[in-house]
Amino acid sequence: MKNINKKILITGGAGFIGANLCVALISRGYKVIVIDNLSSGKKENLHKDVKFFKIDINDKKVNNIFKKEKPNIVFHLAAQKSISKSIENPIADARINLLGLLNIFNNCVDNKVEKIIYTSSGGAIYSSPKKIPTKEGDLESPLSPYGVSKLAGEKYLESYHANFKIPFVSLRLSNVYGPLQNKDGETGVIATLLQKILSNSKFFEIYGDGSQTRDYVFVDDVVNALILSMQNNISGCFNIGTGRETNVNQLFKKIKELCDSKIIDKKNSLLNGGQKRSCLDCSKAKKILHWKPKFVLEEGLIKTINWFLKQK
Repeated sequence: MKNINKKILITGGAGFIGANLCVALISRGYKVIVIDNLSSGKKENLHKDVKFFKIDINDKKVNNIFKKEKPNIVFHLAAQKSISKSIENPIADARINLLGLLNIFNNCVDNKVEKIIYTSSGGAIYSSPKKIPTKEGDLESPLSPYGVSKLAGEKYLESYHANFKIPFVSLRLSNVYGPLQNKDGETGVIATLLQKILSNSKFFEIYGDGSQTRDYVFVDDVVNALILSMQNNISGCFNIGTGRETNVNQLFKKIKELCDSKIIDKKNSLLNGGQKRSCLDCSKAKKILHWKPKFVLEEGLIKTINWFLKQK
């Protein structure tokens, strides 16, 4: 079924996840509008049928775009995504992740948007999980300003839902990887390593001893979760990951093997705000959103490596 009468607005749509989401929505017949200041996103990532506005989410002129385009659904993906940068400059983090968020949400209220889908963090929100895999009902204990701002965004959504009756879904994403990812950002270890390998670097720096774990989820699975969040008549927060831990040493070894590379790892001190373990229980998303990951890590890595090779 075509959805030519539905308009979707994506903030941060020129970024890694956003650009992949654009392709999926357009292929399903939706009209897609993107606003992005291109601070980290790239215009060349965008599908040719996207209507694009280069603008910051804090800009008051965002209101003109909402009034003119009248989107039915808003995906709020624009954010400052680096834990280390949020520790260095928490005010800048809050300016983007809270004030920018509120500018978008207020425009959603004023222009009667039907639903908001928000990308949160399943790692930074559960900074010191007592249980692995971690469920949505477990203790939220963000240690970085980035994690605090992402959790605050969810609380604002709950408030807007209570006061203005706007349905919402917040997806607490684990570490996302795949085509269109660049090396920037806290979740970019796979992209960073691949760029090092393809540029024939001799060494790859690993922070800590490499035993720290993450839950790596392929971008196509995340896009599927975003679309199901729009289509399901529900509100709430959902973990999106694979439920499987992979430590950095294992990841390094696997990518090195798949690329037939001779690159050597070098250990360094652990980053501030870094977690020892991170892995998400996604049973709630499976039950309510009818979502589950389709890609195992090796399959997703092969697709990602092939994309990087084409770019080279």
